[in-house]
Amino acid sequence: MPSYSIDGIVPVVDLAAFVHDTAVLIGDVHIGPGCYVGPGASIRGDFGRIVLEKGSNLQDNCIMHGYPGPDTVIREGGHVGHGAVLHGCVIGRDALIGMNSVVMDGAVIGESAFVAAMCFVKAGFDVPARSLVAGVPGKVLRELSDEEIAWKREGTLDYQELTRRCLATLQEVAPLEAPEPDRPKLAVGVAAPLYATKKKLEP
Repeated sequence: MPSYSIDGIVPVVDLAAFVHDTAVLIGDVHIGPGCYVGPGASIRGDFGRIVLEKGSNLQDNCIMHGYPGPDTVIREGGHVGHGAVLHGCVIGRDALIGMNSVVMDGAVIGESAFVAAMCFVKAGFDVPARSLVAGVPGKVLRELSDEEIAWKREGTLDYQELTRRCLATLQEVAPLEAPEPDRPKLAVGVAAPLYATKKKLEP
């Protein structure tokens, strides 16, 4: 992975974390054990500290950046979907940030809360624990169900297992010109999309 020091401060990556080779780390970055950082992610600790706590994930093309003073943090088990931007905020333990969302300076996402895809969470906004926020700007819509929170935890466990799979087996290769005969389909993980999970729960 491209990793850069600035002002003598070097990023820190736990040996049990996986950071993709195309992700970029700069400066005061701390990535804890069991974390997953996806392709194209940019984590810039050049103004303030950036922290990913144990078992959290930051998926493809996400950006984390901050400003001097408060840390920008994903707490333990936090789950950040593809293309999200986190700036000077705190993502609570077991919270989920949907794809292409933006969470701004001073915002705090509560424990086990969900930020819907494409949501804009304005600066200084507090999202209560176990709640769903959606829209532009984001508004709290309702409390989450136990089933929704359990679904999120399954997805995070899949990413924690992906960390282990990547550390054990991911390698750069040349693509094949054609598929092998009887090529197996890759189907790993337990979490289905939330809409499919909800359909199964309907009476």
